[in-house]
Amino acid sequence: MSAPIVISGPAAWNRIVYLEHLPEPVPHMQFALDDYETVGGTSAGKALGLAGLGRPVLLHTLIGDDVEGRRVQGALEASGVELASLTAARTESHLNLMTHAGERVSLYLSAPADPGTPPSTELTNAMTDAPAIVLDLSDRSRGLIGAARASGRPIWTDIHDYDGSAEFHRPFIDAADWIFMNADRIGPDPRPFMEECVRGGASVVVCTLGAHGAIAVSRAAAAADADSDSDAGGDAGGDADAERMSLTEVAAEATRVLDTNGAGDAFMAGVLDAHLGGAALADALRAGARHAATVLTTRHLHPVLDGVLAVG
Repeated sequence: MSAPIVISGPAAWNRIVYLEHLPEPVPHMQFALDDYETVGGTSAGKALGLAGLGRPVLLHTLIGDDVEGRRVQGALEASGVELASLTAARTESHLNLMTHAGERVSLYLSAPADPGTPPSTELTNAMTDAPAIVLDLSDRSRGLIGAARASGRPIWTDIHDYDGSAEFHRPFIDAADWIFMNADRIGPDPRPFMEECVRGGASVVVCTLGAHGAIAVSRAAAAADADSDSDAGGDAGGDADAERMSLTEVAAEATRVLDTNGAGDAFMAGVLDAHLGGAALADALRAGARHAATVLTTRHLHPVLDGVLAVG
């Protein structure tokens, strides 16, 4: 069996509450359409997705010695995810207010603090052997960037709804070979920022567009073997010596949407799995879209949790 993909970042225990519409900032009452508890956290979502695709995964996360932590750990391990966890005072927990249109307000009920300890020898060795390292946004992951870079392994990161200016994200952007994001806050056209990241050293930058699919900007050489539906762009810097960029597009998979939680994480997991299997960029993006569609049919981060958590 190949060495596990190392993922660092949040795993949480969440309560999901569905509402007819998100609350307005005035005192009022609403009746919930549905509510339930489940595993949350962007890194948990990616780990579940990769494990479901048959990839060995080592998830480095902060978990408290509490009821929520035991639920998270039990569900992840039962789903095939190996943990390299650090003990926190409390397990991360959210209250997510959702609508069936996919709108969300996440209220952090608890967020464990990074103890600031260096990576263990076991974690350092795992990063050195890993086919890829995923560093999700967290204080803990930011502290591991140096060790991840020293491993020489490709670094993948997910900057979610980055607005183009938040300083917390910058070390992740600067370190990553593959960058994933969505277009919620970057502006009407994410491509200039994506191209900037490629000029800054990233190999591929992927932006998910919800029901409109996803786009990827890459160095031309990285996408040379992409299918003919990929559109080549002009010179990035506007002169003959500037590095050429390629734009690759993929449509979303048609499916019944029950819940949108975790779709972006599943998309990235599908792309990573396909890329490690040797797929060209366009094919890897299609694999990500197919995998994301499977998560849209469950109210958990991954369909495997339907049986593990047995929530009625």
